[in-house]
Amino acid sequence: MKPLFLFRPEPGWSVSAQTARAMGLDVHGSPLFTIEPVPWDAPSPTDYDGILVGSANVFRHGGKKLEKLTKLPVHAVGEATADAARRAGFLVGRTGRGGLQNLLDDLDGRELHLLRLAGEDRVTLRLPDGIRVDTRILYRAVPDGLRKEDRALLARGGVVALHSGAAAERVKVEFDRHGLDRARVDLAVIGPRVAEMAGEGWGAVHTADAPGDSELLALAQGLCKTDPEG
Repeated sequence: MKPLFLFRPEPGWSVSAQTARAMGLDVHGSPLFTIEPVPWDAPSPTDYDGILVGSANVFRHGGKKLEKLTKLPVHAVGEATADAARRAGFLVGRTGRGGLQNLLDDLDGRELHLLRLAGEDRVTLRLPDGIRVDTRILYRAVPDGLRKEDRALLARGGVVALHSGAAAERVKVEFDRHGLDRARVDLAVIGPRVAEMAGEGWGAVHTADAPGDSELLALAQGLCKTDPEG
């Protein structure tokens, strides 16, 4: 079985790693990013009908200014983000599955002014008619380097699962910086945008059926079980 490499910020890395190990996969990699807060100002909550959130990092790094917004319902990308919102004192209006765009599409047909709380690296959203979105940036992901032990394993090949465009770009940079052969590695990516940002030259690039962690890991599991010799 090929080794699986995960590269995403915590706490997502540990969640994905635990899930992948429970699936019988040989997990390696590291968060490859450190999350840090950035200064921001909370707008008046009376200007909005709700909050749109695509990561639990919003509630881990938003600080006390979040308290100003707790009367607004949170539309969360998934269960982990919804749980973080509740722990921070928010009520959850809607919990999505399969990405922030799908969550926003579920709100189609309503007249809403939403406040999007996000990190510096974020997906571009198509807004349904009647929905307006303002954005505040609360945190950034500071890139780290590949660990020596991971570089040694990647030189022999494996499968890399990519949850975001930022991870794709960072892995591409690290492969080039250390002279690693992309052709020895297959990519499992969470969506077409991530595949595009990963660049060319990989052994193969496969896109998950839906933009969720479980779908991505199921894809990676199948790739890891393929014969390394073809």
